[in-house]
Amino acid sequence: MAILSKSREGAKEIIGVVHLLPLPGSAGWKGDLEAVIGSALRDTEALVGGGVDAVIFENFGDVPFLSGPVPPETVAAMAVIIETVAGQVDVPFGVNVLRNDPIAALGLAYATGGEFIRVNVHTGVMVTDQGIIEGGAAKTVRRRSGLGAKVKVLADVLVKHAVPLGEQDIRDAAKAAVHRGLADGLIVTGSFTGEEADLSDVKAVKEVVPGGTPVLVGSGVTEANIGTYLEWADGVIVGTSLKRDGVVSNPVDQGRVARLVSAGRG
Repeated sequence: MAILSKSREGAKEIIGVVHLLPLPGSAGWKGDLEAVIGSALRDTEALVGGGVDAVIFENFGDVPFLSGPVPPETVAAMAVIIETVAGQVDVPFGVNVLRNDPIAALGLAYATGGEFIRVNVHTGVMVTDQGIIEGGAAKTVRRRSGLGAKVKVLADVLVKHAVPLGEQDIRDAAKAAVHRGLADGLIVTGSFTGEEADLSDVKAVKEVVPGGTPVLVGSGVTEANIGTYLEWADGVIVGTSLKRDGVVSNPVDQGRVARLVSAGRG
């Protein structure tokens, strides 16, 4: 199953991350929404110019993150940013509302024309630096059904910056996310942002989920390893390695994007 509407069946998909600067209400908010929009537009244009198949917008600058629902000002700001930026580029996009607000992400994607959302904790219970986060798959998929939204849910499996509450095998977590959480696709990560995912985890997840379920690598993807990952995974979500000098707080470097895309399609 293709993740994106513009992708052919079986294509390997490369999704670039647009890390938004701090938004209204967050600790780092600077009081200038136009500056946030400008930064997001420049990064998006660099990603699209470098050849990615899609982008995903996330409120990466809103540290420290909330463990649950974000406030209305966050959703409103993201709606303005996404609507403005997505309207100026011709590329599919998704939304991730950190740390774990899939209802807000779903609403944003539905209202702005997004094709997918990323949900860090869709099923199960994870211990994080924000505290204990419980998956809310039932609320998310029921809300999607109620809206009639054609928005895909890409769910992390044992997400980064977290550990499961109690012992959990990644295979069992993957099966639960798909069969009981009705996730449309799964994401495998390393332990932290920018850290490589264990290839054995990618293989394990790919082997236990239904054949039509896309599996993506969601952290630590670089020009050097993307080819190896895409031998097993159906796609990748890339942020840190596409930034200037590979520093996550820097702007996106279009040259880095082009080289990674070339390596992934070589």
